[in-house]
Amino acid sequence: MNFFKTFLASCLGALVAFLVLSFLMIFFFTALISGLSSDDSLTVVKEKSVLNLNLDVPITENDIEDPLEDLPIPGTVSTMGLLPLKRAIDHAKTDPKIEGIYLEVSTFMGGYGVAREIRESLLDFKTSGKWIIAYSEFYTEPSYYIASVADQVLLHPEGELEFNGLSVEVSFFKKLFDKLEIKPQIFRVGDFKSAVEPFMLDHLSAENKLQLNELITDLHTTMVQDVAVTRGMEVEQIRTIAKQGIITNPLTARENGLVDSLVYFDQVLAAMRNRIGLDEDDKVALVKVGKYKKSFSSYSSSKNEIAVIVADGDILPGKAQTGMIGSDTFAEELRKARTNDRVKAIVLRINSPGGSALASDVMWREIQLASEVKPVIASMSDYAASGGYYLAMACDTIVAQPTTITGSIGVFSVLFDLSSFLDHKLGITFEEVKTGDLGEMVTVTRPLTSAEKAIWQKRTDEIYEAFTTKAAAGRGMSVQDLKKVASGRVWTGTQAQAHGLVDVLGDFDDAVAIAANRANVTGDFKLRYYPIQKSFLQEWLSGMEESAESQALQNELGQHYDIYQQLKRLKDYQGSQTRLPYTLIIN
Repeated sequence: MNFFKTFLASCLGALVAFLVLSFLMIFFFTALISGLSSDDSLTVVKEKSVLNLNLDVPITENDIEDPLEDLPIPGTVSTMGLLPLKRAIDHAKTDPKIEGIYLEVSTFMGGYGVAREIRESLLDFKTSGKWIIAYSEFYTEPSYYIASVADQVLLHPEGELEFNGLSVEVSFFKKLFDKLEIKPQIFRVGDFKSAVEPFMLDHLSAENKLQLNELITDLHTTMVQDVAVTRGMEVEQIRTIAKQGIITNPLTARENGLVDSLVYFDQVLAAMRNRIGLDEDDKVALVKVGKYKKSFSSYSSSKNEIAVIVADGDILPGKAQTGMIGSDTFAEELRKARTNDRVKAIVLRINSPGGSALASDVMWREIQLASEVKPVIASMSDYAASGGYYLAMACDTIVAQPTTITGSIGVFSVLFDLSSFLDHKLGITFEEVKTGDLGEMVTVTRPLTSAEKAIWQKRTDEIYEAFTTKAAAGRGMSVQDLKKVASGRVWTGTQAQAHGLVDVLGDFDDAVAIAANRANVTGDFKLRYYPIQKSFLQEWLSGMEESAESQALQNELGQHYDIYQQLKRLKDYQGSQTRLPYTLIIN
């Protein structure tokens, strides 16, 4: 009897689990099909609407398709594409149904190049006579930089505003490597090529400290000047507020003119109702930018196309993936744009700290070939440094924001000797059999010999000479003059222009205007963006495959899976790199 009770209970439990799982699968695929088949024109914007820009999400250069973004699925993080955001703001400028913009930005996740790009789009929006209200419970430095364009900058009465200047912090791993018995074998050219310093030092070198100090000083100068203009204050007044850390609470923020009022959210809604002319009980029609983008079409019937090829992420060989510029994919897109008669000009939108030297050169060649037959304009975003600059230097014209981080014309090569770590920590040893004096030149299982190290340094020097020679030719400079601003040194867009590395200070729209003018298609062209994004279903299926592989490895390696992940990340640094010194996080 107990057997049958247990059996029936098990069957009932399995049935319930099956029904729940089936319900969830039906819900998911219904939402998926709905998202994939929805007509973008279905979004209807009401009269007297307010465009709601919430910028507290990761910012990418282009949108990442996600038909489930509006569903309340726990753990999902949406992103926002900068270029589609700019198009939405531009359309709202002349949309009679949009009264103004409600801007929410507390913890902006982009860099200062992207922040300035958004800022300028908002400033252009205001030329229509429409208003912008910014409100937050907390403003970080870059968040306030964007919010300061608003007609009213509002802060919660118990909120915070960070405005005390910029800083940059560098992490060093030398002591960790010493403990793990990992020995980086480093080859570099350029006193300022400091990407490898975290592996070999436990502090900033004098050269690196100098370049970082000058970098953030110039960025802060631009930021202070911009804020002073939009807040109607003197530059020195803004500079003093930041330097002395005067803003310590909401009252000091208001008393010193950085915010207009200290209010609660219901008072923000009242302020918007007042501007729109609504009654006290009327609801403000806030339309999120994701919905708003589906309310209009940017289709153009023009036969003239300007191809915008987006290079966003680290540079690596092979096919492009999310957050990675694959040289094969990028080169193919350039070839197609070069040979397509409908494409009259090309804009390269670059947001990259660099990466593989070989992959950079593969793409450089295709850019050079394209520039021989049609205008190719570089538009720099947050970063276009090292390998990112390698792409730009073959273009006819380079456009950068004053706050873009660029340059870093230098090369390093690094191989990690993991032999002691693998032997002493994991109990794994290796032995090599070879036919000549040299063994495997890219290896982590033993230290390089003196002869092998000499070859690596020679190769690194050769890549640097190729980099600087091609950069000099692209910029119309002598190699000697180019090397004076190379050596791996990082510059802001303003500094880069002063040194001849950048032609024009401006944004993406300026780069498009230059391309249209060079191609003689001003006023009669359409923009198309490449690479064409994979469908959500393709990305999802690809993600499922990667997840399955990852799970299989995790099951196989057990507690050593984390070590595998760390070693896998180090692999990206193996070999010769044209890469920005570490990830610059400027606060």
